[in-house]
Amino acid sequence: MTDITLVRQHESQISEADKDAARRVIFGIIDGLGERGKRQWRRLWNSILRLEPGEMLALQTHLARSGPFHRRHFALEQALFDAQERFEVFEQYLYWIKVGAGWVTWAAGPSGGVVPIPKSISYAAADENEFREFHLQVIQFLRGPHAARYLWPHLKEGADAMMNSVLEGFNE
Repeated sequence: MTDITLVRQHESQISEADKDAARRVIFGIIDGLGERGKRQWRRLWNSILRLEPGEMLALQTHLARSGPFHRRHFALEQALFDAQERFEVFEQYLYWIKVGAGWVTWAAGPSGGVVPIPKSISYAAADENEFREFHLQVIQFLRGPHAARYLWPHLKEGADAMMNSVLEGFNE
């Protein structure tokens, strides 16, 4: 889910003619689904156009995920899991990837220190934009200086080549 905060920038007035033109363009291209959706869509834009200078409006959006991209990402994770030598349990491997990619919430640990808690990448928790950001962070982590050497400890110099061979199979 993406949070967007809008703020009215300055005092200038929008003429009624400009508001009408904006509405014609906005509602002519995109509209709410069904009567209820149409009413909600118009209410949203009317609220935006009535904002006073400095007034803010917060929106939450949820962009449906791309099925092919989602499946490719998980196929990449599975291929890497199958090729690596460190983890026997897939769930632990996924936690390691999330922590390495920084896809975490930091919280107080049981002894008072700070610990990473991996965030969810479920459809409800991460829309298309967030999932793509997660994917980029994962690739950056996997291409970084530590992941390959950790997943293939016996390869020493060949670990990076092994990582490259898996990632390049997915054009990453």
